[in-house]
Amino acid sequence: MRVGLLGGSFDPAHSGHAHVAEEALKRLGLHQVWWLVSPQNPLKPESSPLQDRLASARTAARGRRMVVTDLESRWGLRYTADTLGALRRAYPGVRFVWLMGADNLSSFRKWRRWGEILAAAPIAIVSRPLSGPRALTAKPFVRFAQARLSNSAARALADRQAPAWAFLPARFDPTSSTALRRGRVNRPGAG
Repeated sequence: MRVGLLGGSFDPAHSGHAHVAEEALKRLGLHQVWWLVSPQNPLKPESSPLQDRLASARTAARGRRMVVTDLESRWGLRYTADTLGALRRAYPGVRFVWLMGADNLSSFRKWRRWGEILAAAPIAIVSRPLSGPRALTAKPFVRFAQARLSNSAARALADRQAPAWAFLPARFDPTSSTALRRGRVNRPGAG
């Protein structure tokens, strides 16, 4: 089984998150995408209550192949490296791929033990507004440039040994949780 892991605060979840999940599901040949609603992102200010963010993610996640979970909270996990380790131990037969929007690349070097993350699971990066291919100049991904798969080989990402990663160019969904929290409407088709 091949599972994409989309971690985040989801404060609130929106169509941009769904876009990343759907692109990965389609282009990587995944069976499911698990939306890992974090108890609290250590790099962000205090989030809304977890139950509100879970409800938001359940609304944004479309289809039965999207699974919204609070397992990080239930398992007492806070950092992605720990989550990946725990998941690999709990589900040894599952091939996990960490999913992220390219807008997260600029802060990835601040993630605790980012090298362990790159070594623990293949990573798929989906383009996001203002974070297209130029986001690939982030230090961790420059350092692991030789581990990048071409777009044509990206479908095999889940079957690759980490470190392995792929950049998936895709249409942009401009929706932003920050803008939604600030009350700015920036969703496609919104006026």
